[in-house]
Amino acid sequence: MGLLLTETRLAVRAVGLLDGDPPKADGVYGAAFADPLEIEPPLVLAFLGDSTAAGLGVARGHETPGALLAAGLASVAERRVRLLNVARSGARSADLAGQVALALPHRPTIAVIIIGANDVTRHSSAAQSVRQLGEAVLALRLNGCEVVVGTCPDLGTIKPVRPPLRWVARRLSRQLAAAQTIAVVENGGRTVSLGSLLGPEFAARPEMFAADRYHPSSQGYATAAMAVLPSLCAALDLWPDEAAPDAGRESVLPVAMAAATAAGHSGTEVAAADPGTPDLGRRWALVKHRLRFGLPGAGQQNGTTDIPPEQEEAQAAG
Repeated sequence: MGLLLTETRLAVRAVGLLDGDPPKADGVYGAAFADPLEIEPPLVLAFLGDSTAAGLGVARGHETPGALLAAGLASVAERRVRLLNVARSGARSADLAGQVALALPHRPTIAVIIIGANDVTRHSSAAQSVRQLGEAVLALRLNGCEVVVGTCPDLGTIKPVRPPLRWVARRLSRQLAAAQTIAVVENGGRTVSLGSLLGPEFAARPEMFAADRYHPSSQGYATAAMAVLPSLCAALDLWPDEAAPDAGRESVLPVAMAAATAAGHSGTEVAAADPGTPDLGRRWALVKHRLRFGLPGAGQQNGTTDIPPEQEEAQAAG
């Protein structure tokens, strides 16, 4: 215990502090799909959760995960998407109820929740955190909103965290992620295992982290967003057909086994096996490893990044 406490203090000291707030990225994406007659209003994408959901660690709004997924969803749906981000740095699962209350008046079509890291680092009760997440998912689903949850990331990938603290952090992260998956599926949502945000890629590449070596960089957020985009689109029945033999792997497992499997394999999606049959959906879950493609508009090298008008004006002024 003394060794773990000492390593905790050293890790906290080694992790730098990022100044300022995450960049704002709220706005409408997919201007190319504007409807002159306003027959189809924009889809509303709500983002809830902690600093990772808010996009702390990048300097520009279009590099945040919310903006990346809004642009990706607009390209796949060929329809405008309005992004509403109510996530806050430092948030824990206990804060989700307040964020849901902020999001619901905007009638979100789909919501992405990324939560859990602060519950682990601040020693929140895992049972209580999972219950609070489940309640947030249920509240959104009862209001007709699809929900995709990025489960607790693997805190063992953070460089300043040394063994044996790294092993403890990894175990606690995976345990929470598995419990989150069960709660989300039972309440009608689906999860994507962020884990180590696609495993060894983050652990081996320092450029995936921001200056504090804790939050993702723009490259890190783009990698994570690519893992979430297929599930985001699939929740709205927008993802291309994956019937081909090499299109991805899926299996139906008891929900607890599905949760454990996903916790150990980053990028894995878990959803109810048959959402139309509540009893079956609670007991069994569909585990899917979806094919991932490059995000439309990810990065500026191709000149296709969607930026809300207010962001463009702010960047021009700055």
